[in-house]
Amino acid sequence: MSDEGPSTLENMRTQMKRAQEYANVTENVFKRLKHPERTLEVSLPVLRDNGEEEIFKGYRCQFSGARGPYKGGVRYHPSVSMDEVIALAGLMSSKTALVQLPYGGAKGGVVCNPKDLSRDEMKRVTRRYTEGIRRMIGPKVDIPAPDMNTGPREMAWMMDTYSVYEGHTIPESVTGKPIDLGGTPGRVEATGRGVANTTEQILEYYGRSAEDATVAIQGFGNVGSWAGRLLAERGANVVATSDVTGGIYNPKGIDTREVAELIESGGQIADYDGDVDPITNDELLRLDVDVLIPAAVSHVITSDVAEEVRADIIVEAANGPTTPEADDVLAERDIPTVPDILANSGGVIVSYLEWVQNTQEYRWTLEEVNADLERRMTEAFENMMEAYDEYETPDLRTAAYTIALDSQATAHEHRGLFP
Repeated sequence: MSDEGPSTLENMRTQMKRAQEYANVTENVFKRLKHPERTLEVSLPVLRDNGEEEIFKGYRCQFSGARGPYKGGVRYHPSVSMDEVIALAGLMSSKTALVQLPYGGAKGGVVCNPKDLSRDEMKRVTRRYTEGIRRMIGPKVDIPAPDMNTGPREMAWMMDTYSVYEGHTIPESVTGKPIDLGGTPGRVEATGRGVANTTEQILEYYGRSAEDATVAIQGFGNVGSWAGRLLAERGANVVATSDVTGGIYNPKGIDTREVAELIESGGQIADYDGDVDPITNDELLRLDVDVLIPAAVSHVITSDVAEEVRADIIVEAANGPTTPEADDVLAERDIPTVPDILANSGGVIVSYLEWVQNTQEYRWTLEEVNADLERRMTEAFENMMEAYDEYETPDLRTAAYTIALDSQATAHEHRGLFP
């Protein structure tokens, strides 16, 4: 039986419901935690290079602000929808609570295909989107960041647009900026670094080591490529990776740096001509490896796939790659899955560090940033494992959500209900 139907939003609420049994949260507060505080849909008229105007659709969702300013990325993709943005904002609320950042959760996106847009068109889309949501955002209200198909360039445009309206430069209005505009060293690779750190920790928990561990990574974008390179530096053997064009496999290992350089130069996995065999994305998910890292899109590990997974451990670098039904199968098969709200939290942690530096008008070194990232992720991992043992939750995801629900519920209880 396939379970590809439920949306990311439905899956997120199912995961929250499973954790409610173990969390110290009242029914009234839980009702609030399931729903976003506000959402916005904007129409973005943009002048294309050919002189024609096109109307793009954009969204911003602020899910929960009880613990602090809203925080969340902005993605550009044809599949962006209101439901997806709401779900990802909810995931961000749980993520910031789990890793104890003083933030709530938000998410934004524009329905577009960046591959079909020139640089100038991307700039116009970004500036129109920023103008469209600027009444919702601000350094003490809601701080956007990069996500799928956005990066330092788009964050620079967003910061500039917001600053122009305010009349002075406000670096802390967004994170993930270029270094020269107040960005922090280590932000670009932060999510991948967090995935690599978490992979090391889960292996150590089960009495194993990253050294010589075999790893398969589905998706070799920014997160997957950095996770692969950093794990390879720590002695792991990355044997497979993939993108939308397909995958490559070599049981002796692939050169992650070489593949990353190909992707960064505009190439695709299908263009790689090293000593590898071609495989499909489906085949990659079923490889016999120590660690499987889904780092691409949501819902790739369904119950059907989970029945055939041969990896010993799964570390979720993507948002929502595993369905609740698949979680049940993996738990029955004793395959631990480190959930997305922990594994890919490195990006928001370093975004927080960037924001703090901007508000202080100060800058830390790369070594200081990486050390703080590792400390926070290690502490969050240990808290998750303690909750897993103490509450005897069925899986690590439920343990992580239990901590996140407790943290958010406590903030709501302290603040009360207005009016």
